[in-house]
Amino acid sequence: MSRRPVVVATLSLLAATLFWAGNYVVGAAAVAALDPLSLVLLRWAFAAVPLLVLAQLIERRGWRDVVRAWPWLVALSATGVIAYTLLLYTALQYTDAFNASLINAFNPALISVAAVLFLRERLGVSGVVGILLALVGVLIVLTRGSFAGFFDGGFGLGDVFMVGAIVAWTAYTILGRRAPRIPPITATAVQAVIAVVVLTPVSLATGGPALPGSPSVWGALAFIVVFPSVLSYLLWNRALGVIPPARAGVFLNLITVFTAVLTLLLGQPFTLAQVVGGVIVLGGVALANLQAFRPPKPPPPAPAP
Repeated sequence: MSRRPVVVATLSLLAATLFWAGNYVVGAAAVAALDPLSLVLLRWAFAAVPLLVLAQLIERRGWRDVVRAWPWLVALSATGVIAYTLLLYTALQYTDAFNASLINAFNPALISVAAVLFLRERLGVSGVVGILLALVGVLIVLTRGSFAGFFDGGFGLGDVFMVGAIVAWTAYTILGRRAPRIPPITATAVQAVIAVVVLTPVSLATGGPALPGSPSVWGALAFIVVFPSVLSYLLWNRALGVIPPARAGVFLNLITVFTAVLTLLLGQPFTLAQVVGGVIVLGGVALANLQAFRPPKPPPPAPAP
């Protein structure tokens, strides 16, 4: 493989994770003006249109697989598109973007545990140690560095919703591994449409979606629609054609790093527990995914005639 495709794929993964990190920071600002249900509905309603167009232009043959896989697509939309985003934006009403991203950093380790339980994948010693280490880091973040204080006050409300969000994304990932293979843009477009169909009557029953009341909120919504909802998926799926999924998954840990940088640039303070816990989480997740960093073994030589 030449160097150029790998470099382009790596840059694509970096951009995708940067945009997803932006979703935390911009999403936290958006939920100050829009309720989570309205934000999720508007996000996928606007994103569905370009996703459908791109699916038709790029993956036209993928539509024939959609009808046969509709139960899987409904389940995927319910867990990853509806539940995850609703819980994420609800969490951002009660906690800051950096804290939410630190809890989200435990997601790869949680997915590894779920893969062992439901997909019967094997987990080595480094994986077990890494997951336990990441769990310690998450507990430091959740308890603000005081394990004794946890028994007095428990988790914050935003922390509870964020834990629910990573559980929903874990379910989405496990379902995605077992679901029939559908071209990724087509699958994402259909899941977005399902989310709009499901959430629209719920929103109407509660008074209808709230609309942005200022240019800044419209700008935040536009960012969420264009970058983390459309471009991140396109860049991510393009990179997976060059870089194996296990190695690409390691890049998800950069969401926390990028969120920390964006938060620092915005002048928001960190706590010592967030910094220490975040470093431990990232180290544990990297250890749990150590296999992804190793180069693949070359195929055995063909036997001589």
